[in-house]
Amino acid sequence: MAHVKIFSSDYCPYCHRAKALLRARGVTEWEEINVDGQPEVRQEMARLVGRTSVPQIFIDGRHIGGCDDLHALDARGGLVPLLQGQGG
Repeated sequence: MAHVKIFSSDYCPYCHRAKALLRARGVTEWEEINVDGQPEVRQEMARLVGRTSVPQIFIDGRHIGGCDDLHALDARGGLVPLLQGQGG
């Protein structure tokens, strides 16, 4: 299974929705970086991806985007292969 990293917030419904989709696709573990009360972490995330909103999701180091991007990738049939290390 691919390495998944998520910048998130405890209070973000989109973060919960993204994690629910990942669980539904068989992901049981991910690296979660919580930005709550940590402006320096959010700033670093923004530097990496050019966005300040959460979630920001990476799969094997590839920036996927936010919740809507993750769902769109899944709808195109691209999420599962990426999670299995077959994406490109």
